[in-house]
Amino acid sequence: QVQLVESGGGTVQAGDSLRLSCLASTRTFSRYAMGWFRQAPGKERDIVAAISWSGNSADYADSVKDRFTISRDNDKNTVYLQMNSLKPEDSAVYYCAASESTHPHPYEYDYWGQGTQVTVSS
Repeated sequence: QVQLVESGGGTVQAGDSLRLSCLASTRTFSRYAMGWFRQAPGKERDIVAAISWSGNSADYADSVKDRFTISRDNDKNTVYLQMNSLKPEDSAVYYCAASESTHPHPYEYDYWGQGTQVTVSS
């Protein structure tokens, strides 16, 4: 399966920024739609943002719209999540995921990274 490795998590104060990165092992990275998910303790894993194969389109959860930006560099096999104006409620384990579908629904991601912890203190 495709190997995905997240990095960039950490502990920050409310209002700060972080950029998460996800490196993919596949040689056909440009043929995968990519997404970022997060899971807080006691809650389900929810999609945060998704980006198309080419990076020309992106979707965001309402809770992060206008604060987070997803992007990808197919030459580097990497997808990013720029997180600005972080809030305590953004605290979660963040996962990147890959899908062979062109425009996958949240349940259509089959390859997952191990996750990176993001903690936002008030």
